Amino acid sequence: MDLSVIVPVFNEDESLPELCAWIVRVVKENNFSYEIIFIDDGSTDNSWNAIESLRSSNSNVKAIKFQRNYGKSAALNEGFRAAHGDVVITMDADMQDSPDEIPELRRMVIEGNYDIVSGWKKVRHDPITKTIPSKFFNWVTSKVSKIKLHDFNCGLKAYKLKVVKSIEVYGEMHRYIPLLAKWSGFKKIGEKVVVHNARKYGKSKFGTGRLITGGLDLASILFVGKYGKRPMHLFGTWGSFFFLIGFVMSIYLIITRLMHPEIGLSNRPPFYIALTAMIIGSQLFLTGFVAELISRNAPGRNSYLIEKKVGID
Repeated sequence: MDLSVIVPVFNEDESLPELCAWIVRVVKENNFSYEIIFIDDGSTDNSWNAIESLRSSNSNVKAIKFQRNYGKSAALNEGFRAAHGDVVITMDADMQDSPDEIPELRRMVIEGNYDIVSGWKKVRHDPITKTIPSKFFNWVTSKVSKIKLHDFNCGLKAYKLKVVKSIEVYGEMHRYIPLLAKWSGFKKIGEKVVVHNARKYGKSKFGTGRLITGGLDLASILFVGKYGKRPMHLFGTWGSFFFLIGFVMSIYLIITRLMHPEIGLSNRPPFYIALTAMIIGSQLFLTGFVAELISRNAPGRNSYLIEKKVGID
């Protein structure tokens, strides 16, 4: 199969028929074999009815319906699991992403041998509550990850199939999929300027709250990516450092006390500093041991309640 198009859906019933028709027109014009996978993320409107209607008239339309809202990362993760196309395209359901970009994105993956091609909404039609947090985190993520992308959070992306089968997207990590892919060894990441349409239906599901959650997600993904398989290297290093400082200070204080009996021990501030440093060091060291035991083994982290499936194995 040439192409899998994954579309997370949350209360987008108005746009789905038009979006699906647009995708189908583009793929047929280019003679692609394809599947369109809609992930209904617990919508409370008529999105699922719209998807079932589309499925009834086109067997290439497939869908998964979550029993409740889990978020975009969960939707993408389930879509990645279900995809079969050589190239996987992700796009939002609100029609701000243009399906006309699909052929060139696919060509860049196939002919340019990119692992990921990320869209760049150079000209945006979003309110300031979306653009300011987005620009800030794009800048920070680019600097920290050393991935030269202008728009990490663009929903319109193209992937090699082996990339989406090798990464796990959870929490709110969809913003940092290029970074997840890099940690998994997929380092050829490209970018393409894409058209960003003004919103035609509904309203934005995101706001300034991303400013806080985005920073926490970035810190989490950096930690997991660097120390997820070896947390003792972080906690053990700092634990040893603090314990050693406290231990050396304690030895110095004891020697000083033995040489000068008139000098007190427990009534001196350095005594409590040394004691605190040794306690912190021990706690960090023990945390490293515990983290090593539970690292990457939490059951059910990506287990979601799925109410229905159509066309999905």
